[in-house]
Amino acid sequence: MIRFENVSNDWGDFKLKDVGFHVGEGEYFVVLGPTGAGKTLLLETIAGFYTPRSGRILLRGEDAETLLPEQRGVGFVYQDYSLFPHMTVEENVRFGLEMRKVSAEEMERRVDDVLMLLRIEKLRDRYPKTLSGGEQQRAAIARALVIEPDILLLDEPLSALDTRTREALRDELRRIHRARGTTTVHVTHDQTEALFLADRVAVIIDGELVQVDTPDRVFNKPGSVKVAEFVGVENVLEGVVTGYSRGVASIECGFEVKAVSEIREGPVYAFIRPENVILSVEPFPSSARNVVECTVMEVVKLGSIHQVKTDRGLNIAVTQQSVEEFGLKPSSRVYASFKATAVHVIKRNVQRRTPAVISK
Repeated sequence: MIRFENVSNDWGDFKLKDVGFHVGEGEYFVVLGPTGAGKTLLLETIAGFYTPRSGRILLRGEDAETLLPEQRGVGFVYQDYSLFPHMTVEENVRFGLEMRKVSAEEMERRVDDVLMLLRIEKLRDRYPKTLSGGEQQRAAIARALVIEPDILLLDEPLSALDTRTREALRDELRRIHRARGTTTVHVTHDQTEALFLADRVAVIIDGELVQVDTPDRVFNKPGSVKVAEFVGVENVLEGVVTGYSRGVASIECGFEVKAVSEIREGPVYAFIRPENVILSVEPFPSSARNVVECTVMEVVKLGSIHQVKTDRGLNIAVTQQSVEEFGLKPSSRVYASFKATAVHVIKRNVQRRTPAVISK
């Protein structure tokens, strides 16, 4: 449905750099990245608001350069809703159909259907200023869907909402996608949205697409340190493979780590998510191949979860109950246990220094 082939663009203070990916028909594709990464610009390039400096975009197999924005079959929803304040909800939703000169009978059917789909049929006579944030966003999505686009583009659609409304509308987006099957590209910085909604995730950082994969692989098997740090893999250990036996690598990184890996030698990074590490004050029998004795350096409260930082460079996520039960505080001696399958290993490039040439 959508294919980017080495697309680059330059806005002066920002660039997209050789971006390449595809989105299949009916797929829910999430572009994930920090603020300022280029996510919105990528969407606007799909919509035809910008023309790539190099590379090309194919829509349904056709070169998009030959298509005006209104010919691309896309619906666009911005994070600030962009509803017309002087129009009712129904008038906002009808607007795109009126521009396309859809018949009155067809227009009435489509508007009724989409208002029911978004569960806002009782709001049809209300004006945007009388609606909550969640209601406004539902109206904006209805306006985009009523034209029956081939592609739905969502620009941070939940970011302006409170937590409870965001969770409810996230459920709605999944329900609507299952009902309609519209090919969707959703950009966000929220990792929970990506995990909950995406068939596949593309991570973009500083205008560069650094990984495209399933949500599980992006979050548990990141392909680079950049991706690992962005998705919350707080244990990024530098090491060297010192042994290999039956699919398990032994990695020296200040302490020995056993990891299920295909990498048999050389310098590596070992990634371990903090929630995959079990903390205890005494060693205990388990199937974990790794048990590391540590000293607690700091205990940081992060809402309902505490982060325990240790002298071994391991960060461990624990509950309030564990902090109280174990009496965790700086200088506490603890054991960090994790399975060999919980360690993701990638190769680490080591820059060799060129010997200095001293002239006589």
